[in-house]
Amino acid sequence: MLIKVQFEGKKKYIKLEEVSFLDFHSAVQQKFLIAEDTTLKVTDDHGIEVDEDVFPELATNKEMCFIIHTDDELPFAETSKGSTDFSDLTEFGASSNQTEYVTVTTCDLTVLQQGVVEVPSSPSLTDTLSVSSSLSSSDSGSQIIQPLLDSVHARSNIKQILSSKPAGLTVIKEYEETGSLKDSTRRLMVNIIVAHMREKEGRAVSKGAKEFHAFGIVSLFPTLKDPYSKKGYEHFYDIQSNTGFLEWRMKTVQRKSRTSSTSQSRVELKGGPTLLRTVGALDDQRMGDECMEAMSLLHHTTDHDTVFKKMKETFHYRQQILHDPQRSADVLQMFPRFLDVKGLISHDFSLLFGAEVASRFLEKWSTSFKEKVIQEARNLKETALLKRHLKAALKEDSDTTDDPEWDSDMASLFILLHLLTPQPAGRKRPKKISVEEATTHLVKFYKSCQSLDDHLLTTEGNPQPYLLASGTSKAQVSTFYIVMDRKILPCQSCTSLGAFDELFKSHFVFGVKYDDALSSLYTFVQTTVYNIDIGSTEETPKVKELRARLLNKH
Repeated sequence: MLIKVQFEGKKKYIKLEEVSFLDFHSAVQQKFLIAEDTTLKVTDDHGIEVDEDVFPELATNKEMCFIIHTDDELPFAETSKGSTDFSDLTEFGASSNQTEYVTVTTCDLTVLQQGVVEVPSSPSLTDTLSVSSSLSSSDSGSQIIQPLLDSVHARSNIKQILSSKPAGLTVIKEYEETGSLKDSTRRLMVNIIVAHMREKEGRAVSKGAKEFHAFGIVSLFPTLKDPYSKKGYEHFYDIQSNTGFLEWRMKTVQRKSRTSSTSQSRVELKGGPTLLRTVGALDDQRMGDECMEAMSLLHHTTDHDTVFKKMKETFHYRQQILHDPQRSADVLQMFPRFLDVKGLISHDFSLLFGAEVASRFLEKWSTSFKEKVIQEARNLKETALLKRHLKAALKEDSDTTDDPEWDSDMASLFILLHLLTPQPAGRKRPKKISVEEATTHLVKFYKSCQSLDDHLLTTEGNPQPYLLASGTSKAQVSTFYIVMDRKILPCQSCTSLGAFDELFKSHFVFGVKYDDALSSLYTFVQTTVYNIDIGSTEETPKVKELRARLLNKH
């Protein structure tokens, strides 16, 4: 499509493959050689401003000629329209008479990065920046730049972006009223910021700009900061892996117009249950023939003390087997006491991580997480399933007495699953499943009068473990088992939380990866509750965001 455009008295035709306001902006900048960081205003030939929503319709009018204006052409009152007096923020570079403005090019960025305080990259790595700094002269007459790209600047930048849009003001208002942002509001905020970045930098937004804006978000909205990540804003943008909410939105916007893609270098994160760990020295570890003798004894005794002693003595050897692809599937045959002696899963997990780490979930969930998870779920769109789970978690009477729900603790874990819904796993992996179906990957119920063998006959040989709850009803469970590869392992605990604790630990004890449907839930529990492999485990932005919300609730 050909579109007539006028800039500074010159008229030219611009050709667009698709009618897109952002593509139109980029084409205008290229045609008239306008710097990418220049703010453009588009009007029709009558001087009426043209916004993104009406542009496609006006562009179909062949008689239309769009007039392009820059900030330099606009009156001061108009260019400042929509700006806000940030009384609570120090305006960048306007704090004192001693402060001067210097222009920093890309060559100076290395100087900026040499400050004592680590600061984020600048909004643009391709254009110059106005940076406020104190200047001092050296013997050579050079000027030392003290970088002030700190949280005040980043926060002011984000607040100015949001304050310039009516939708952005609703984001600020919601945070001021609630101290947090709902998922829908967070998505709205991300959309506004990404649109601003693309308007300033065009299609190829630099990593530095994305990181700077991510830093600004958590500076303006501190309860969105993830206290367990290195910088606190990686769920909005992680420069190492090139992921996060800002990057996701950027890719969504660019998907149709992108003509070529460049491979991004990613830092591979390998933390989690399948990681081969270096375990500290343990006393009485058997090797060679002594190890074989201990394993032979384990095949012929069920004495509790003897079993636990020999399992400890063969722990290092068992770890070698678990991480040997040729032998890992045989571990339950080689150590059959897992199938009939309770407590061995927790025993091995404690040998891996220590007693203090092993006790964290049971100590923290009810006191620090359960109530916050329930509160957070109240902000979700209510479904019949979520309503039932909330009633069960709050111990309220169910609307359906014929089919009682699970107890309060199990329901709270289901609610966590509502907050960390199963995500599409990619083209080569299983499709996204519902929350209701995902709960069956976590726990299944069968009445105590039924045979365990009957259950195994009707189930597939899933290598990912799940709980099997036995009792008169879901609310009255007397025994829990862990089912893995059609093998049944008894749980030591008779409570929902205790059984889940053992289920989670079984992944590490047997070196089994998480079920795709429950990966976000297990990863959240691993890093946020147990604090295992923080920083070395791949986490979705959703996991990081939920952690930030819960840990910043008071």
